[in-house]
Amino acid sequence: MDTNELLDTAVRAADDKRAENIVVLNMKGISLIADYFIICHGNSEKQVEAIAREVKDRAMEQGQDIKRLEGIDESRWVLIDLNDVVVHVFHKDERPYYNLEKLWGDAPAYTADQVLN
Repeated sequence: MDTNELLDTAVRAADDKRAENIVVLNMKGISLIADYFIICHGNSEKQVEAIAREVKDRAMEQGQDIKRLEGIDESRWVLIDLNDVVVHVFHKDERPYYNLEKLWGDAPAYTADQVLN
């Protein structure tokens, strides 16, 4: 699976579980960690967990290795490392505190609709 297909799969999975305010940051040339960050949030711990599990399961169905999955027990900030794509699923109360969009403000940002179309 190439990076764009992986990005599409992860965004669709989050969107299908009704993740809110999905933002994709293009990290190419900015970070050595990944090519893309996906940032979204859920309104409860159960929704955060459901979003994270859906992203993980869909990636695995496509043959993608999950490099790391952290935070699923508390479901306040779940990180799913898919190598070239890192997905951050926040609880709605945690997202403004960490404000990754501002931290990586120099990265080009896209909405889910822009990525999926």
